[in-house]
Amino acid sequence: MIKMAILGAGSIAVKMAATITKMDQVEAYAIAARDLDRAEAFAKENGFTKAYGSYEEMLADEAVDLVYVAVPHSHHYKMTKMCLEAGKHVLCEKAFTVNAEQAKEILALAESKKLLLTEAIWTRYMPSRKIIDDIVASGEIGEVTSLTANLGYELSAVKRIWDPKLAGGALLDVGVYLVNFARMVFGENMTSISSSAVFKDGVDMIDSIVMTFDGGKVATMQSNVAAAQNRDGCIFGTKGYIEITNINNPEEIKVYNDAYEEVKSCPIPEQITGYEYEVEACVHAIENGELECPQMPHAETIRVMEIMDGIRKSWGYEIPLLG
Repeated sequence: MIKMAILGAGSIAVKMAATITKMDQVEAYAIAARDLDRAEAFAKENGFTKAYGSYEEMLADEAVDLVYVAVPHSHHYKMTKMCLEAGKHVLCEKAFTVNAEQAKEILALAESKKLLLTEAIWTRYMPSRKIIDDIVASGEIGEVTSLTANLGYELSAVKRIWDPKLAGGALLDVGVYLVNFARMVFGENMTSISSSAVFKDGVDMIDSIVMTFDGGKVATMQSNVAAAQNRDGCIFGTKGYIEITNINNPEEIKVYNDAYEEVKSCPIPEQITGYEYEVEACVHAIENGELECPQMPHAETIRVMEIMDGIRKSWGYEIPLLG
């Protein structure tokens, strides 16, 4: 069984812990924080075997197979590199890094060391992705022409969101899901992109993004860290449309015809938290000696990072890098 460790003991680590402690394919083995008391409390509360007061100490544990990197975006590059240099497979939380250059470097390092490294963009691994793909491929809604999507949360209490030094802002935290959503629906061949942003406290608070793809297909999207949005996505075709409740973790998928009548409602499989699918993909890849997961290939991780780099450049905004 794969022994899994979590690097970082914040809220997202708690959610991953709640996931893997209920899975048969992995063992919730170790947790590391910068404070031993915090790590020990986490281990006790979540049923982990080992607790470490430093990341380096945990990575020196030869029993650790797979590390989930659960620190702020600003630290993904450094911590993932540390894991790889210690010989560990890595599942790194989104956004993968701060920029594409960092992504390219650590992906190349993983490949050179024959280690799995993949991005934990959970929507790429969920069964709902295939449900949506199958509806589009079936022709039920005709030729797809456009989509709309939004994702927003009121995150004023989350300090890292408002800290440029921690790579805060809407784009890397929620906008990344929108970019991925559009590319999952329309494919890789994007022809143009435009965007605008509203800034507060030195970070992008609200982002508007329009992506155009081959054939003139258009994705119009908004991300927001200052207000709760309905998180809905709609995919429009010549014969009807699809409504997705919560693109961040689909709760319901409905199909309508061109008379605006509901013709189908697709049930979403029961889940632990939704994180289990990315963990299952990692286990499968490790067991089969694969260095990337087909749900989120290395090339796609890099391309999404390049797109977000370009968006920020158009705003004249650069995220400060760690020293």
